[in-house]
This record gives sequence, structure tokens and C-alpha cells, in this order.
Amino acid sequence: MQKLSIIVCKKPLLAALAVLLALPASAQGNAGKRLAKARAEAQAPAVTTGAAGGSGTRCGDEGSAPLMASLAEGSGVDPRMQLQSLVRQALQRSQSVGAVTLLAQAARDDWEEARAARLPVVNLGAGLSHIGSKQDGLPLSQGAQGRASLSMTAPLYDAGRIEQLAAWRRQLAEAARLGLMNMEQQLALQTVSLAMDRSRYQLQIQVYGQYVRKMACLVEALDSIVKADKGRASELVQAIKNQQQAELAVEQTQSALRQTEIRLRRFVGDELPPSASFAALLTQVPELAQMQSDVLEAAEVAQLEAQAKAQSSYAASVKAARQPQLSWQLGSTATTGQNRGGDWVAGVTLNVPLYNPGMEASVSAAQKRAEAARLQREDAIEARRYRMADMHEAAVSSFDRARRISEILRNSDRVRLATLQQWQQLGRRSLFDVMGAEADYYSLRVAHVNALFDGQQAVALLWSMGRGVLTPLQ
Repeated sequence: MQKLSIIVCKKPLLAALAVLLALPASAQGNAGKRLAKARAEAQAPAVTTGAAGGSGTRCGDEGSAPLMASLAEGSGVDPRMQLQSLVRQALQRSQSVGAVTLLAQAARDDWEEARAARLPVVNLGAGLSHIGSKQDGLPLSQGAQGRASLSMTAPLYDAGRIEQLAAWRRQLAEAARLGLMNMEQQLALQTVSLAMDRSRYQLQIQVYGQYVRKMACLVEALDSIVKADKGRASELVQAIKNQQQAELAVEQTQSALRQTEIRLRRFVGDELPPSASFAALLTQVPELAQMQSDVLEAAEVAQLEAQAKAQSSYAASVKAARQPQLSWQLGSTATTGQNRGGDWVAGVTLNVPLYNPGMEASVSAAQKRAEAARLQREDAIEARRYRMADMHEAAVSSFDRARRISEILRNSDRVRLATLQQWQQLGRRSLFDVMGAEADYYSLRVAHVNALFDGQQAVALLWSMGRGVLTPLQ
């Protein structure tokens, strides 16, 4: 495309000559005057992109450079290290992660409390009071009295109720920990996806910017030609329209980039580093069978499994509550002051449930919740495996599309250059053919960028449904 700009910008005289040769003899006299004027204008400096191009440099054939060369341009930062750094910042800044962390710690404390229920409980009591008594024929008796008591109790046998309650709390704590891991994985996926979208839009702006510069150069060249040949004004109008469309595409892409950066700042903070080049990252599609086997290692699936185990343990504890409960106790009480004395007690306590109308319903409800949790886990596994198959096909298709577009791009580049040559030198093509070839070429470049990043994000989603998106980035 830049070759188009070079030829058109530097040799408007040849184009005018081609027009002259195409005119009838009766019109060549006036055209000769216009040709003389075009010859004088040809001595002017080469056309620059100016404000339309945004760079102020001479028109160049940058659009003919290999696409992967432009994709490889970046800030020189290791893309893996940058993504890992962005994910760490997102995890540190996330208040949701902080809240879930506290809930996981609270669930572990609940487990510690339930586990300690089997240990002896010691209570110390004390009191100070003023007492008095009056009996017939006896004087009033009153005075201060102090009382102290010490007791100790612990369960001996409970049919496993305390053990199952502790197991229930332990599995809930594990589910909370895995829930924290799942949230971290989701946050990492969102951060990686936004970082890649940012790079995607920056590359699109680069491509559209080249298209704008090409159209701006062509417009200025045609403006010189139209001054010599007013009959070609429609070509200038068409070139201006294409330039405006390219500028609109740049503005829309810049708006999408700003929106993406706003969302990324929500996770990692206001200071965004220069985007690294992610063109060679996450381009290997993992084996579908391996990915589907990794579903069992996903934090969300493990969380559902822990919740199912927790409900099973709770159902067992409710069932054990119907069995006899045996505990032992020791106690001693001492009194001083008005009435001195003391007593002590040691023994066992047996509690046998005889009739509880709601017990059966309670056991049934707990067992049904346990079965429901198990079915939810199985459904999550199945859904993830089908989702993985879908994403695997999407990734393979995207990378295949990127490869095919890359092959088409080479032919499109040859077509646009041949079209330009035929229009500029031989007069066999119209300017509309030239601009159509340029538009087709640059739209293919944008499609190549989109196909590449669609495949990378599909690969990232594949890993996130298994061992985590950070696994291939290590």
C-alpha cells in the first residue's frame, strides 16, 4: 500500500500523461496546457502525510511489510512476566478477593471450634452475696457469704456426632479455600483477557493508521492531478471518502482501546505499563483429552466436591443425634462466710432420645442436600468438558483462519500492487479498483489480528477451566 503512495505522490505527472494519451485529438490541446501545469507541480516536494497521517513523514510502503513483523513490535517487555505482574497486582488490589479470604479464614475457625467439642470443658464460677434467715424463737441470722464452684465435663460416646460435625466444618473450610482459588483464577482470566484486548486494539490502530496515511497521501496526489484534469474530481471525492472511513475506524478502535484500559485499571490500578507484544504467546492449542482430564483439578469442581462431602458429613451427624449420648462430669462447690461448707460431684450422664417428631425429616433433608451437591458437581464437570470441546474447536479454527488469512494477504498484496501499476502506467484499471484493493488488503490485516487474538483468548479460557490460566504462563 505504501508503494501506491510513493508512485502516486511522487509521479502525478505520469498519471496526467496517461490521461492525456487517453483523450481525443481535439482535446489534447487543452490537455497539453494542463500537462504543462502538472509538469510544473511535479517539481514540488513529495507529498507528506501531514495531519491526516499523524506522523508528518513521507509516504512509505509500510503496509507491504510482513504482518508478523508489525505484530512482533512491542515495548521490549517479556509478555509472560508482564501478564504475571498484572495478575499479581489485580489479586493484591481486589477487595472481593480480600473478602473471600476472610470468609475462608472464618470457615477454618469454625472447623477448629467443632473439632474442639470432644475436649473437656472446664468452668469456674464465683459469687458474693448477703444472706439472712429468721426462725421462730431464734434471733435473726445474717451476714456475707461467698461461693465458688469448679466443674469439668466432656463427652464419652455420641455415636460419631461430634466427629461428623467436625468433618462437616472441615469440608466447608476446604470449600471456602477452593472458592478463594476459583475467584483468583477468574480474576486472573479477566486480567489476561483485558491485557490481550488492549494489545489487539493497539495493533488494529497501527493497521488502520497505515491505511489512513495511505489514503491521505493518495488524496493529496489526486488533488494535484485534479488541478490539471477536472474530469477526475470524482476520484478525488472517492479517495476522500475512503480516508474519512479509515479515520472513523481509527477513532472507533481508539474508543474501544480506552474502554478496555478503563476496565483494566479497575483491576490493576491507574498506572498501566506499556503493552508487551503477545503475538507469540498462548498460540499452542493443548490436547483436548488432556484438558478434559484436567477438569477434575479445576478449583470450582473441587469446591463443589468439598461441598458435597460436607453435606454428607452433616447428614451423618444429624443421623447420629438420634443415638444415646454419654458424657462425664466432675464438680466441686465451696461456701464461706455465714454458712460454711462444700460439696462435690463426679459421675456420668446418659441422654437417650426417645421421641422427636421432626428428626426423620431433618435426616431426610440433609441426605437430599448431599445428593443435590453431588449432582451439581457432576453437572459442572460435564458442562466444563463440553465447554472445553467448544473452546478447543474455536481455538483451532481461529489459528487456522489466521494462517489462511496470512496466505491470502500475500496474494492481496500482489493484487493491490498490480492494480496500482495497471492504473498508473497502463490505464487499464480505475482508481476505484485501486482503492478497493487497498481496502481489501487492510481489512485482511485487521482480520488476521482478530483471528490471532481470538485463538489466544480461547486457549486462555481452555486453561482457566482446568489447572488455571497462569499454568501455561509459568
